[in-house]
Amino acid sequence: MNKIRLRFWILVGIVAISGFSQGMLLPLIAVIFEKGGVSPTLNGLNATALYIGILIVSPFMEMPLRKYGYKPIIIFGGGLVIVSLALFPLWETFWFWFALRLLIGIGDNALHFATQTWITSSSPKEKLGRNISLYGLFFGIGFATGPLMTPLVNVNQSLPFILSSILCLVGWVFVFTLKNEIPDHGANTTSFLATIRQFKRAFRYGWIAFLPPFSYGFLESSLNGSFPVYALRMNLDISSVSFVLSAFAIGGILTQLPLGILSDSYGRRKILMTALFLGFFSFTAASFLEHSFIGLFLSFLISGMIVGSTFSLGISYMADLVPRELLPTGNLLCGIFFSLGSLCGPIIGGTFIKFFEGVSFFYIISTMLLTLSIIIFVFGKKPYLLIEQQIKN
Repeated sequence: MNKIRLRFWILVGIVAISGFSQGMLLPLIAVIFEKGGVSPTLNGLNATALYIGILIVSPFMEMPLRKYGYKPIIIFGGGLVIVSLALFPLWETFWFWFALRLLIGIGDNALHFATQTWITSSSPKEKLGRNISLYGLFFGIGFATGPLMTPLVNVNQSLPFILSSILCLVGWVFVFTLKNEIPDHGANTTSFLATIRQFKRAFRYGWIAFLPPFSYGFLESSLNGSFPVYALRMNLDISSVSFVLSAFAIGGILTQLPLGILSDSYGRRKILMTALFLGFFSFTAASFLEHSFIGLFLSFLISGMIVGSTFSLGISYMADLVPRELLPTGNLLCGIFFSLGSLCGPIIGGTFIKFFEGVSFFYIISTMLLTLSIIIFVFGKKPYLLIEQQIKN
């Protein structure tokens, strides 16, 4: 039991460091490009590289995981992230940084996919929400501290990248102490086509659970990738932008575990539907308070408390809906939908900032949250657990 607990804490520790690097990269590069005269649309395009990397590698992740186990996949992903972060100071060009962010996306996907699946597969059902919430909590802690590195760009532009790569290296070393395990082999993923069939099965079981990861991806990338550009154009200084972004992540940290425990007791759908609906109101309020630093800080803090747990709650919801042998596939689909949301965020956000200068940036987010809340309310009333024969038909 002690070894299982130790493994759990090493895994969530790795996720925290990964969250730190992600939380740092989005606003840091957005600020560097904005100061360098890069347009908001191109700025947003560069931010999508990480999520393009996630999408490119996703269909090919399940076969090596089932063949080699969790540990090698985590080591591969962590190593790729460390090397990519260390290379940023080497050459500051748009497409070189795009390529590095794409590689970080591949590494992050491997790391998160393996850790998520390991945790969801080994957690008892009555503690699933709690354990996934702790996973999300530690990611949130890392993500909250990441934007605080942005002001270091005024000291030395290379410094944030170097510090982040060193931190990732420290966490990566601990993975080598873990004993490897291989997931349930009940699913056939011996070929790429078989993997696609597994994707279809998992989607039929749990499509409704993939919407919360989508919403969180949209939130994370638009707030960290596009909001700094919007804020700088409202004459908010870099330090203020960093604190406001950290407020959202801190809000998610404060309620991550309580919401996970509540979802164990009252059901994932009810908690998710309520959170998304209240998130609509909180970001609508932010649109009226965007010219006040204190107003923005409080709005982001409250919004984080409300919707900062949607990704981890979505993973728990997925684990409730899909059979155990489809958990790796379900976790992959959670990552894919998170990436799709993350791709939409900076592209839509950057385009919106460019063409709708007089309209609040926060209307995009509040509209998305309201739409997904209605979808879960309308289509999530009855369980989507279908019997195997219905899936095959």
